[in-house]
Amino acid sequence: MSELGTFVELGFRHILNPGALDHILFLLALAAVYRREDWRDALWAVSAFTLGHSITLALAVTGALVLPTPVIEFLIPLTILATGLENIAVRSRAGGLWHGRYRAGFTAMFGLVHGAGFANYLRSLFAGSIAGPLFGFNLGIELGQLVVLGSAAILLAGIDRALAASGRGFAMAAYRWRVIGVSAVVVMVAARMAVERRPW
Repeated sequence: MSELGTFVELGFRHILNPGALDHILFLLALAAVYRREDWRDALWAVSAFTLGHSITLALAVTGALVLPTPVIEFLIPLTILATGLENIAVRSRAGGLWHGRYRAGFTAMFGLVHGAGFANYLRSLFAGSIAGPLFGFNLGIELGQLVVLGSAAILLAGIDRALAASGRGFAMAAYRWRVIGVSAVVVMVAARMAVERRPW
């Protein structure tokens, strides 16, 4: 396997590894508010997250940005916590701030934090030229994210159908139950992670 292929595989496995639960939880929290018809908004949010983590990953790996690992490891669950709480608090994105488009900026900012976390892992894996490994690892991360988001979309659609069939009301009510339920679980897990990783 080429060096590029090796780093693509490493990035892909890094996202899907159970040890990367924090990144999977963030993607689940991000996806929790979207339905099939919201694919454009979801695409904007995911693209913003990708842009954010790509910038910080490149800066941190090249040494242009040095961030303390304990602080980054603490901030990552806080981004998950904030995303989950925002999911619960905002009932209607269409009628909210900038018709919900603020979420792309929100996820780009959180992507900056996650990119620093990816960089801490990647920096220990190579010596010498970084262009190929950086590109390959980032590509692997994106492929892994697509798998996580695709799985989340199937899971969330299944939850919607189950809630609608259980007689809890109309589709909109089932959707809101899903957003609150999934986000509440994510918030509880993220809060525990934040407490366990606090740097003081």
